[in-house]
This record gives sequence, C-alpha cells and structure tokens, in this order.
Amino acid sequence: MSEATEGPRRGTARRGFLGGAAAITGAALTGTVTAGTADAAAARTARSVDTEPLALTHVTVIDGSGAPAAPDMTVVVEGGRITQLAPSARIRLHPGTRTVDLTGKYLIPGLIEAHTHSDGPETVVPALYALAGVTTVREMRGQPVHHEWREKIRRGALLGPRWVIGSPIVDGSPSLWAADVGPTIEVSDAAEARRAVRRVRREGADFVKVYSRLSREAYFAIVDEARRQGIPHLGHCPDTLPIAEASATGHRSIEHLHALLLATSRHEKEIRRRLAAVRIDPRDPSSLSRYHSWFQQVHPLEWRAVRGYDPDRAKALFRRLAADGTAVVPTLSVHRTLELPEDVPSGSEEWKYLPAWQVAGWPDQLAALTGGRTPEQERQIRRIFAHRLRLVAELHHAGVRLAAGTDTGTGYLVPGFALHDELALLVAAGLTPAQVLRAATQDAARTLSLPSVGTVARGQAADLLVLDADPLRDIRNTRSIHGVVVDGRWIPPEERRRLLAAVEQAAAQTPPPEEGAAMTGCGCGGHL
Repeated sequence: MSEATEGPRRGTARRGFLGGAAAITGAALTGTVTAGTADAAAARTARSVDTEPLALTHVTVIDGSGAPAAPDMTVVVEGGRITQLAPSARIRLHPGTRTVDLTGKYLIPGLIEAHTHSDGPETVVPALYALAGVTTVREMRGQPVHHEWREKIRRGALLGPRWVIGSPIVDGSPSLWAADVGPTIEVSDAAEARRAVRRVRREGADFVKVYSRLSREAYFAIVDEARRQGIPHLGHCPDTLPIAEASATGHRSIEHLHALLLATSRHEKEIRRRLAAVRIDPRDPSSLSRYHSWFQQVHPLEWRAVRGYDPDRAKALFRRLAADGTAVVPTLSVHRTLELPEDVPSGSEEWKYLPAWQVAGWPDQLAALTGGRTPEQERQIRRIFAHRLRLVAELHHAGVRLAAGTDTGTGYLVPGFALHDELALLVAAGLTPAQVLRAATQDAARTLSLPSVGTVARGQAADLLVLDADPLRDIRNTRSIHGVVVDGRWIPPEERRRLLAAVEQAAAQTPPPEEGAAMTGCGCGGHL
C-alpha cells in the first residue's frame, strides 16, 4: 500500500479545479483574518441564544417528504430540536419564547450536500455552506482539517454545517490522482486493501471512499474488511466490476453517472474489455494531465454506450439498485462543467466569496482538462450529457433513491451555492421541485444515515431554511433565502448579510499559496 505525498507546486492553475477551493497558507486556515473574529463573536452569541425557546410563526411548511405544503404553521425550537409543530392557531407558547413572524415565508429543512471536497480558509468554507442554507455536508475525501472544523462546530466555536467525513480516496495503482493533490491511498492487493480500511477506521473516517481503478480483489477485500470494522463503503463503482455486483455488496451510494451509463448499454461487455485497456502513466506527476488522458480514452467508450442504450437493461438494473437500497448521487453540476465547458458562466455573484486569484485560474484549468476536443467530439459529449439527464429521470421513476450532490471543490462550484444549481439541474432532468427537495433533504439524510435531519418534524434537529418565495413553484426559489436555522440558532436576514460580508472580506484577504505549499484537498475533477 502506498500513499502519494505532496509534490512541488506547479502553479495555482492546478489547484482551484482539481485541488478543491485552494491550497492555503496557515493564516487562512487558522482564521486569523478579520472575519474569524466576527464568526467567533457570532458563535458566542449563538451559545447564549440557544437557551431560549424560539417560535417561527405563521410560516408555510414544506417538510421534505413530498407532502403538500402546510400553510400558517408554527415551529418551536428548543435546545437545537423541534419541540412543537402545529397550525399557528393551536400553538400555545411558553412565556419568554422568542417569536419570529414569518407571514408570507416558506420553511423547508436545511439542505444536505451529499458530495463535497471542501478546501479553503476556515473563515470562508464552513460558514459559506450554512449561510447558503446547506446545513449538512458529506465530505468525500476526508482530511484532518475537516475533523478539526467538525469539532469546532460541535463546540459552538465555528459556524458551519453538520459534517459526515469520509476516508482519503482508496484507489488502485496507479491512481488517477498524482501526488500534486495530496494523499491518496493506493492498494494493489487484498492485504493492502484490508490495511487501508483498518487505517481509515482508526483515523476516524465515517466511511471508506472507494475509487475507479481498484482491482476486483482489492474491492472485495475492502467490502469484507469494512463490514468487519463496522464502517460503510461507498463512492465510485470500480471499472473492474458491474454496478449490480457492487450494489449487492451493500455499496451505500454510487457517485456520478459514468458507471451507470456503461451498465445500461447492450455493449457493456465489449466496453468493459476496452475499459480494462485504459492506461494511466504512473510517471505523470500531474493530476490534470492524468485526468485529461483518462477523459480522452473514456469518452469514446461512453459514446459507444449511449448509442447502445438498452431501456430493458436499464429497467432491470434500476430495479436491482432500488431493491438493494443503493442510492445514486448524480452530481450533474460537475458533469455539466466538464462536458459543456462552453456553457460555463463568465461570472457569478457568489464568486466574490472565494479568493479572486483562485477564481481567475478556473478557465485555464478547465481548458487543461477539456482541451483538444474536435467539433465531432464536442457534439458527442453534449449528447452524452443529455443522456445523463435521461438516466436521472429513469432512476427516479424506477424508485432508486437520489441524493443531491455537486462535487463542490471542483472549479466553478462555490460551497453551498452550487447545490442550488444542482437542484435546478435535477428539475431539468425531469423531476418535480417537490421530488428534488426530497433528494436534498429526506432522501439525502437517509443516504447519509442521519435520521435526525432532513425533515421538519417534532423531535428532529432544528436545521431549517426560510425562503421568501415558494420552491414548489420554482426550484430556483431556494436561492431566495430569508434566514437560516443552524442547529437551533436563528440567523435572521441582517445577521446573515453581515456574516456573508465577513466571508467576502476573509476571501479577499486570503493570499495565494506560496511556492511549494501543500494542497489540503481535492475535488473529483469530474470523474465519478
């Protein structure tokens, strides 16, 4: 078993896309800029307010289950939990209850982001999720800094979401990840795979993140050892086995849509033989270069799969996934970025919450990953993306649980805000707004094994999002945020504006990484 080590810096162009939000220096990580002081003050205020009952009155509740909206409701929060939920006319409030009149507003569960690679300043990333209405995240490449953030959030010293934290990526050798993006655990056989599982369990990972280049021997050893250690396995379906076989092992969620695209083609056997011939140069020191090579080799296979799509094969597979309880996290956002690069925006309001030097590097990074395509390849890849949308709709109709996730940490995806775009893409795929909200709340909570979040109900954790407009009419209204309840703490509009301004200031004060600085994380670069 080998673990890649940090290599020399090769320019910030490699960092903001495959490298998550950025490699950062100590000052940014430890929150010594001005915004850190503002967050600390806010956390102190939160601890004092948490002792008071809070009543959110006369609000329309959309509970995340798909049930019709309930108008003129009151939600009472005490000790970080929902203690009462009833029509406003029937509620009797205790003396001393703090009341917030939300007439004309809409209340939904806090959103759950099921696929992130969070990296960047402590004074930016955790708060940005919460202030964008994302109150739970699943970290798909866990690192020590994520555990540090989670502990600070639990203590009330840092504003941020609940954090489910995975292991470092466990992949075959050579991995798609080179040393320039931080540690990846490479395993070559069953013994190394078992040692990897035991290691990440000791390190406190909530699950084992499996990846694409694992051998069958290594994958099944991970499955067995993870079961022995009482830790789930999930992530990419390895190229070496059919997705139904992975599902049968208890593979909790399939990330991205590449493997599903291949598995629903009548040409699957032929494609898998060709996939086995795909090679990654272990001497290549650049993850961008490795991924570009992988894309160039795999896109023709995906095009072959699309042309051989078999609806009956797809139905049988999707019934199997539904029966096994295997969820799918489509991450349409990153698929769109990497497959329709000509459609990415040239600017967005939320980009101001990330360091300007990082955002400025995105176009060159995207070109490095997607450059060299012929017009015919571009046409084919655009049709591949359209086919992915079709698969999402068919997965839903077959009863496969979908969880909303973005692959935040990849370029053009801003923590928290990117999830709202993902919801719009799921609607574009054919789901209704109510079904999409469920994928970002109740079904995502089930996928993350978090029964206390994801719905608005008595006894549930008080993670809530208050909107100015009805998301069931237009899913884009999830961006019309009035206020947020984070673990029982009410953040009203004026405080939210102040905290976002502090995040913007912190981002502006974050310096570029120094020569030779280590990266602290990475996104998936668009691969499953």
